[in-house]
Amino acid sequence: MNNKKNKEAKLTLKSGHIFFGEIFGSDEPQVGEIIFNTSMSGYQEVITDLSYTDQIVCFTYPHIGNVGTNNQDLESFNGGCKGIVIREQTKFTSNWRNEESLNSFLKKKKIIGIAGIDTRKLTRILREEGSQPAVISKENLSNTKINSMFNSFGDLKGKDLAQKVTCTDKYVWKEGTENENSKKNILKVVAYDFGVKHNILRLLVDRGCEVIVVSAKTSAEEVLKMKPDGIFLSNGPGDPDPCRYAIDAIKVFLKKKIPIFGICLGHQLLGLALGLKTEKMKFGHHGANHPVKDLKTNEVYITSQNHGFTVSDSSVKNNNNVEVTHRSLFDNTIQGISYDEGKVFGFQGHPEASPGPQDIRRLFDKFIQNMVI
Repeated sequence: MNNKKNKEAKLTLKSGHIFFGEIFGSDEPQVGEIIFNTSMSGYQEVITDLSYTDQIVCFTYPHIGNVGTNNQDLESFNGGCKGIVIREQTKFTSNWRNEESLNSFLKKKKIIGIAGIDTRKLTRILREEGSQPAVISKENLSNTKINSMFNSFGDLKGKDLAQKVTCTDKYVWKEGTENENSKKNILKVVAYDFGVKHNILRLLVDRGCEVIVVSAKTSAEEVLKMKPDGIFLSNGPGDPDPCRYAIDAIKVFLKKKIPIFGICLGHQLLGLALGLKTEKMKFGHHGANHPVKDLKTNEVYITSQNHGFTVSDSSVKNNNNVEVTHRSLFDNTIQGISYDEGKVFGFQGHPEASPGPQDIRRLFDKFIQNMVI
C-alpha cells in the first residue's frame, strides 16, 4: 500500500491491493479491467483506441502528457479506455501540434486519471497476478460501493463489446495519412467496425481503396450486394467468442473466396470462423516494442500490440487448413494465420502502428495484392 498522506484518490484492485494518488481528468469513479502498456509515446492514441473499452490503462513510461493532445491523433471520435494510471503528469506541454492539455482532454472525454502511482510496482503485481478489475475513485469512496462496482463489472471474458463500440450506420472513409498522397480509388473494401482505429482506415485509403465502413452486425448478404474486392475485419475490445453474428458472416465470405484481412479482434474472429478457438491471456500484450517472427522468412519485426485474447495453439494443431505465419518472440503465442494460399489472413498485432513502429505495414500491401490478383 502506498503512502496515503496528502492523497485525494485511490486505485483499488480486486485482489485487495490499494494505491493512493492524485485525481485528474474526470472525477467520476470508474471500474474496468486494469492492464499495463509499455509504449513510450502515443498516449493519446492509446487512450482513444476502442480496443481499450472497459479497461484502465497503466502507463509504464514515467511522464505522461508532455505533448498535449490534438484532433489529428484521435483513434476514435468517441469512447476509449475507462481510466489511466500514471507515475507523473507533466506540468507543461511543448509541441507545435498541441491543442489541449491531457487533463482538459480527459475531462471532456469523461475519462478518470490517477497520478502519483508507483507504476513499476503495479506492473509487477499485474504480471504476477494477471489483469483484473480495478476501481479509480476519490479516496473517500466506501468499500461497499467499490465492491458493488466490482460485482456489476464482472469480467471481460464472455463480454461482447464490439456491439457497444461499433458505428450505427455505414459510411465511407475518405481521409488518408498526412504524409501520403493517396492513390485513386481502384479497389472497394468493406471494413467491419468492431472498434476500428482511424489509422487503419487511412492506410487503406493511401493504397487506393474506397473504404466502406459497416457496423459489426451487418449481414454477409448486405455486404455482398456492395460487390467488395476485399473484406477487412477491424480491431476491437472484448471477447471474440460471443460475436457469433460476425463469425457467421465471415464463414460466408470464406465460401465466396473473397480476400480477407483481419487485425486484432478481427484476426481472432477469423480464426473462430476457420474452426479455431480463442482463450484469454494472463495479462495480454500491450505496448509498441513486441518482437514478432515471420515463420516463412525468419525476419523479426518490432510491432505494436494490444490484446488480451489469443488464438489457441492447440486448436491450430488440429486444423490442417490453417497455417501459422507469425509468432511472438516474447511468449511464442500465435501472431498470424493464413488460409486459402494466403488470400485470407489475420495478424494479432497492429500493423497500422498508431502508436508504434511501422515494420510490418507491408501486410496492407499484401491485402491489396490479394485483391488485385
